[in-house]
Amino acid sequence: MSADFTDNKQIFINRHPLVQHKISMLRDSRTGTNEFRQLVEEIGMLMGYEALSDLPTKEIEIETPIEKCMTPVIAGRKLAVVPILRAGLGMVTGILALTPTAKVGHIGLYRDPDTHEPVEYYCKLPDPISERTIVVTDPMLATGGSACDAIRMIKEHGGVHIKFMCIIAAPEGLERLNKAHPDVQIYVGHLDRCLNDHAYIMPGLGDAGDRIFGTK
Repeated sequence: MSADFTDNKQIFINRHPLVQHKISMLRDSRTGTNEFRQLVEEIGMLMGYEALSDLPTKEIEIETPIEKCMTPVIAGRKLAVVPILRAGLGMVTGILALTPTAKVGHIGLYRDPDTHEPVEYYCKLPDPISERTIVVTDPMLATGGSACDAIRMIKEHGGVHIKFMCIIAAPEGLERLNKAHPDVQIYVGHLDRCLNDHAYIMPGLGDAGDRIFGTK
């Protein structure tokens, strides 16, 4: 499947050499659990730096060792990080390194092995979620079903200001998510070629959850 997202103002495909280098290391089947987990965390932090570049600021007065001055600090809405369980947990620590006061919610979805569609089993969000900028994390955006459902659930709980962040996306999932939620900014580490017959991303990196947590 070929798709061009170049002119879409809601989709941000990362081009940074550090992110691309670390993603290449993730893809390598020889990368062990500990290194894989650390790479996901580092990529989450690097991508979070970009995704949070539009946070509002305000000027406050402080006193330096030299003089008083006006200087910017984060203002406005507070932040919530909402991983899609379980693989999305791997990206949370990297974002919290940037914004340690952020609240963390959780959405539990698993993919039905026959239909490849998501099945919900858990949802716990900071309250009130409507007042927060929300970053939804999941390393893989394959069919887009889990991301679409997770964002729908957040909106049903009152969430408005939502960003979605993934490390690898398939064009099929990216297009589906953008069509279902055109108001959501989508940050992608790398756009891969396509999905295979089992709805896995090609070339992808395998099952991100299994590789983060050392399970099969």
